[in-house]
Amino acid sequence: MNVHRFEQVINGREYHIEVSSVGIDKWRAQIARVPGGSAALMPFYGKTPIEAAGQLSRWLTIAHGQRQSQV
Repeated sequence: MNVHRFEQVINGREYHIEVSSVGIDKWRAQIARVPGGSAALMPFYGKTPIEAAGQLSRWLTIAHGQRQSQV
């Protein structure tokens, strides 16, 4: 299986993203599973490995964004 791996730091957190081919011009990106870690899976798809990883990265940026301090 052809798997591409990307490491990204998003809002101070390190993420390991794995992207694998699931068909012709279709790639699935997901957070890499680590031993003892969560088995939750929320895949993102794209026409290229970079596009799929980019969609997952954008979602992580929004989901784990910096909280605004309350005054």
